[in-house]
Amino acid sequence: MFERLSIPTPFQIGRVNAYVAGHTIVDPGPASEEAWSALLTALAEADLDPDDVEQVLVTHPHPDHFGLARRFRDRGARVLASEPAAGIIANFGDRLQYEQRYFQEFFQRHGMAQSTAKTVTELPEAFVQYAPDVDTDRVLDAADTVTVDGRTLDVGTTTGHAPGELTFAYDHDDERHAVVGDNVLPEITPNPLLQPPMEEGDDRPRVLPAFNDALAALRARDYDRLLPGHREVIDDPAARIDEILAAHEDRTENVRDLLDDPTTAVDVMNGLFEDLPATEQFSGMSEAVGHLDVLEARGEVERDERGGMVVYERT
Repeated sequence: MFERLSIPTPFQIGRVNAYVAGHTIVDPGPASEEAWSALLTALAEADLDPDDVEQVLVTHPHPDHFGLARRFRDRGARVLASEPAAGIIANFGDRLQYEQRYFQEFFQRHGMAQSTAKTVTELPEAFVQYAPDVDTDRVLDAADTVTVDGRTLDVGTTTGHAPGELTFAYDHDDERHAVVGDNVLPEITPNPLLQPPMEEGDDRPRVLPAFNDALAALRARDYDRLLPGHREVIDDPAARIDEILAAHEDRTENVRDLLDDPTTAVDVMNGLFEDLPATEQFSGMSEAVGHLDVLEARGEVERDERGGMVVYERT
């Protein structure tokens, strides 16, 4: 049903997958001229003009996925996203500033030097240019449906990789397929990045435990093919999800082994990855804290605050 279009990005992940069917695009890519040119070329090969696009579906609010949605909406297309994603893509700059404030303080409480925390949280400012604000015309939630090229897609919600993630499932040639964004990727084990509370003052979402549960739920749906946000399509979803969950479990075991004494998340990060550059430390802290969250949820570690510093130790 969907044709996969490989779109260049300026990000370390590399190219992103946009999907086209009829007059619908899923995740058109980042707002760069290189991405726009590549997308226009791909659309022309499908006998489509950008003005022909009637709706843009957004799986999740990351710049490499939604950035070009604004250009299509300016040409008359509707944008469809979840409620949490709609709030973020409507003002990505404000959301980034909120994340920066939250994580500067969060990283320091978890053992990071103030100067390093400032550097690490300021790095994503370069992303804003690839994510112009865009309004959402229809908010989607679980159990909604969307019509694409005359077929009905079932909307699903999932958690872990980004706020307000959506999946789009449909029947094709006696098989069940789903567009899954970055929740399941071939070859790459997705790193669920830390997220602040959706509203200031709320509890921080425990991203990795939620992601593991979401992966198990996706596996239980017995899809025949998954269309991911990056790289090739996945023809054996159950096996790939099992691989990802096993990789997560191995890393959780590694983190548990690092907790002989009360330990900060920064110490755990350094134990997992030696000499991480500043550009990788947000991802590194996401892994460290994420696996500590898993262990805490299982009752295998306890979190305590001592002198303004958060430490973890095995129960």
